[in-house]
Amino acid sequence: MQESTVQIASEKIRLQQAGEGPTILFLHGAGGASWTPLHERLSRDWRVIVPEHPGFGRSALPDWMMSVGDLAFFYLDLLTQLGLSNVHLIGHSLGGWTAAEIAIRNTQRLNSLTLMAPAGIALPDVPFGDIFLWSPEENARHQFYHQHFVEERLRQPTDLDVLLANRAATARLAWSPRLHNPQLPHWLHRIDIPTLLLWGAEDAIIPFACHEPFLRGIAGAQHAVFAQTGHGLHTESFEQVADRLNAFLRGIAR
Repeated sequence: MQESTVQIASEKIRLQQAGEGPTILFLHGAGGASWTPLHERLSRDWRVIVPEHPGFGRSALPDWMMSVGDLAFFYLDLLTQLGLSNVHLIGHSLGGWTAAEIAIRNTQRLNSLTLMAPAGIALPDVPFGDIFLWSPEENARHQFYHQHFVEERLRQPTDLDVLLANRAATARLAWSPRLHNPQLPHWLHRIDIPTLLLWGAEDAIIPFACHEPFLRGIAGAQHAVFAQTGHGLHTESFEQVADRLNAFLRGIAR
């Protein structure tokens, strides 16, 4: 994996990437950008690019970034400026919501869309976990179904500055309404590329039931659910997720 810094319009962001072949652009969740076992597995067959959202990590929180819609427009600019085309766009959690917002705006440079436990659509009788109220330990315990993943996360050193920056950026994007856009369900019909939904059956942050409006709204969308898996499915069940992703992406003809 290689790291670099790129400037998109007025913002400098960090990029992590590895591999060769057709491009996967992976958008991270509220916890920030990291190189996960899923990225490593996918990079065997694909060029995997993982950008860090503006305002996350050690970058300054931009004045213009007031909503996930703003972040979606930023990534449309990134696709243009980096000259990326036929991109397989994948997003997890907050990144999944962002990926959906990108796709309802413009799919010209996209070849497919994969939403992994995306935020963005709330159901009145299925509350989200309130990530803004949890301590780092509580957040870890809600991320995973299997306890050993929780203990491994808690053993990792915490960079308090990065943690607070990520929380501040997420709050700017998703504080009110909490983790969703009430208008998003009305525009899902604009997504005109092959779409896959992936979810952990035991997701304690964005419950699996939230997949239903995405399936109803996106024509031809496929879905897969992973048993005994929580919100961090790209870590907890990365082998099964990679297998399902590879099958989906290889089945798309251009």
